[in-house]
Amino acid sequence: MTTKQNEVCAVLFDYGKVLSLDADAAAWAHIRTLTGLSEEMLHKLYWEHRDAYDQGLLSGIEFWQTIAREGGFPLDDALLTSLLAADVEVWGTINEPILAWVKRLQARGIKTGILSNIGDAMESGLRKKHSWIEAFTHHTWSHRHKIIKPSAEIYKFAVDGLGCPAAQVLFVDDREKNVDGAIAAGLQAILYTTQDEFVAAMRERGFGELLEG
Repeated sequence: MTTKQNEVCAVLFDYGKVLSLDADAAAWAHIRTLTGLSEEMLHKLYWEHRDAYDQGLLSGIEFWQTIAREGGFPLDDALLTSLLAADVEVWGTINEPILAWVKRLQARGIKTGILSNIGDAMESGLRKKHSWIEAFTHHTWSHRHKIIKPSAEIYKFAVDGLGCPAAQVLFVDDREKNVDGAIAAGLQAILYTTQDEFVAAMRERGFGELLEG
């Protein structure tokens, strides 16, 4: 049963592909140029080790050292710095309609949070790039807790940080397994695919007024 919108205490957001847009093609191409890897090999190595990075089992430095070792290219300090910066740019383009909604929620006094599977260097880079991240009530970054979505424990960290009952937290994520994990943990949750589909889903679920300013 859906919690009534006037009982929503907080809205919790994933970062990638919710607060941000999909991967920036130009930034991704820049990483290919820096590494000299083919598209296929870069995708393989990047995603093969990304969960370990997000979980804090690898630091950002270790993440790129691993990719360099397995990809067979030399990695000096200058290249490492460039790769860390380029990776932030890959995920740095903001989803403006969602950010505008976040600001409306905050203006109304509704708590907002971020729950993101993210590595240490990515977190610090994005926080340096986007000052608006600091306005959220609470942040749950996976690498700090050594767990990633959809593990039940990470939703509890987010809910506890927001200071709301789980049933009064609405979570928005672009991955169905993470939405399912949130629901299993007792949260309300909606899948984000496109802005139009998200707005339609919000209205269908009875959260239309929550979208307004």
